[in-house]
Amino acid sequence: MSLFKMMREDMQAAFERDPAAESLTDIVLFSVGTHAVWSYRWHHWLYERGMRGLALWLSKRTRSKLGVDIHPAATIGHRFTIDHGIGVVIGSTAIIGDDCLIYQGVTLGMTGKRPYGKRHPTLGSGVMVGANAVLLGDISVGDGAKVGAGAVVVGDVPAHVTVVGVPAQIVRTHGSGCFQLVEGTVDHQVSEVSESVRWSCAL
Repeated sequence: MSLFKMMREDMQAAFERDPAAESLTDIVLFSVGTHAVWSYRWHHWLYERGMRGLALWLSKRTRSKLGVDIHPAATIGHRFTIDHGIGVVIGSTAIIGDDCLIYQGVTLGMTGKRPYGKRHPTLGSGVMVGANAVLLGDISVGDGAKVGAGAVVVGDVPAHVTVVGVPAQIVRTHGSGCFQLVEGTVDHQVSEVSESVRWSCAL
């Protein structure tokens, strides 16, 4: 698929997910998250074609301008949306599947235990990550999983569950349009949070 087609998909996905956007024009002109994703697309395109220095320099400019730090070497799938965008950090060996949504302040970082090779998280398709969540290390988050705002994830997350807390624990399983609270896995405080998991979209 061409670079421009992927960018059009990103724009459409952002519009469908943003209740504050009244038109695609709003996304094009005012969506910081979409601008960050588009910038990454260009930087990644350059990086994969051997223009590493240029890609990193442009990525640095984007970080200064938009407050979003996505390494050009990261692998990100189709229809990726960053809501608001400010404070997002995505490391160089991170892998993100198709149709993922992350909110402001999310970090896909490394632990420092593995200085080389795969060091950052892998997100499956359809994953949602709430504001200020931190995912660290070479971990996997399964398809359709949700990570609540402020969670700290340092281990693998199965597909189609919701995790919240520090450290993150499973509080819901979901699929086929239904949700179920997982009993016996979290304390009373986390159980209360699970009743209305917040993603912290400001709009």
